[in-house]
Amino acid sequence: MKQITFKPLGSGFRMFALLFFVAIAATSCQKQINTNDEAMASRSVEMASNKPGNSPIAQVAIDNGFTQLVAALMYVDEELNAGLVNLFMNGKDQYTVFAPTDAAFQNLYAALTVKLGTPIDEITDLPATLVLDVLKYHVTGGRRASFSVLPKKGMREITTLLPNATFSVSSSGMITAVGSTAQITAADVNASNGIIHIIDEVLLPIVP
Repeated sequence: MKQITFKPLGSGFRMFALLFFVAIAATSCQKQINTNDEAMASRSVEMASNKPGNSPIAQVAIDNGFTQLVAALMYVDEELNAGLVNLFMNGKDQYTVFAPTDAAFQNLYAALTVKLGTPIDEITDLPATLVLDVLKYHVTGGRRASFSVLPKKGMREITTLLPNATFSVSSSGMITAVGSTAQITAADVNASNGIIHIIDEVLLPIVP
């Protein structure tokens, strides 16, 4: 594979962010949710209760087929010693995770492959610093069930773990992020240390 070098900050980083945004926008009309992901989401959702589940967030993700999300967590831990796997597996604090399906990640890889002219087959083909920022952008502190995420009308702003980065959610579950949009396709997957809301697109925290 041809080597791609991205600077973590500055013009090189922003150029990659621009390509990242344009690629997603160009293929938004072609998004498809894998039928296995839909079936998994249906089995996982506990809509009637906000009570903690029996398993931590990381274990729920592993058990229910979020392989790309888990791979991203492991990648930044290995490369940057980020400690995210331990945080979501053993941590006692409560978090709310907006979790992209495997299909969402695959759409991203396909779009980047076309735009960059170089195969992007997995999360490790992307800079670890960028992946870490993207992961933090999918998490907010506290246990936030759908009733505290979806507004009755208008938009509700969600503050993420990425410093100074927010996104907004509509009453229909449409997320407007800094550089992309996504739809909540299933809500209130309960974990012992938080809640997962499943989304159909990878959220981008970067202004192009």
